[in-house]
Amino acid sequence: MGQKINPYGFRLGITTDWKSRWFSEKDYKKYLHEDLAIRRYLKRNLSHAGISRVEIERTRDRVRVDIHTARPGVVIGRRGAEADRIRADLDKMTGKQVTLNILEVKGAETDAQLVAQGVAEQLASRVSFRRAMRRAINSAMKGGAKGIRVQCSGRLGGAEMARTEFYREGRVPLHTLRADIDYGLAEGRTTFGMVGVKVWIYRGDVLPSREEQEADRARARARAAAGGPSGERRSGGGRGRTPKAPPAEAPAETPAETPAPQPAEAVAAPAAEQGKE
Repeated sequence: MGQKINPYGFRLGITTDWKSRWFSEKDYKKYLHEDLAIRRYLKRNLSHAGISRVEIERTRDRVRVDIHTARPGVVIGRRGAEADRIRADLDKMTGKQVTLNILEVKGAETDAQLVAQGVAEQLASRVSFRRAMRRAINSAMKGGAKGIRVQCSGRLGGAEMARTEFYREGRVPLHTLRADIDYGLAEGRTTFGMVGVKVWIYRGDVLPSREEQEADRARARARAAAGGPSGERRSGGGRGRTPKAPPAEAPAETPAETPAPQPAEAVAAPAAEQGKE
């Protein structure tokens, strides 16, 4: 499972949220292509700004774009000139009023997309892939990550045949749904061709909040007080069988209905009279 599916999509709705938040039945195709065009534009024009992710939220006549970046000064520009230019281009692209929010990413060494971009940039500048991968792993573990895996694929070191190599440190539980796995993908353009870089970072488990735990306990207590099936175990043995009712017990006789014991002399007297007759 961990080798075949994107960790973000695997946990979508469980521990991760949607990167595009809107709904439309008639204009779904149009909005989808607009989102893709917005992300391509930002990736092409702000490739040096260290963009981690782009979130898009739509209303009837407005579009809100949140840019999470490690270098907000580069995106804003001098006196906001760069941000105004980007906003004007997005207005023309969508035909609606665009609200641009630039958010700073804290802890860039534990952000998988930024780590992957850093490794790809080092490969493009002819740094040894092993040194770049080791450096990224060490900085992520020092930054507080519980586990990291970095994988490079392509003509590593200028070899004639492409291959895949990876380094891992710590735990990276890809099958655990509650695990907070951050995933990033980047491509480095080298003189020998494209080299793909994938990064998985494990940042701990996402546990329910205290309010949710208290609500679950309250519901469990309510079910137990109502005599619900949560606290009872089926005794039928088979799946779907109804439990057998216990055999009915015979009602106990009351002391009033039980005949009183007679003395032995009273019992023997009638027998003696019968013998005389």
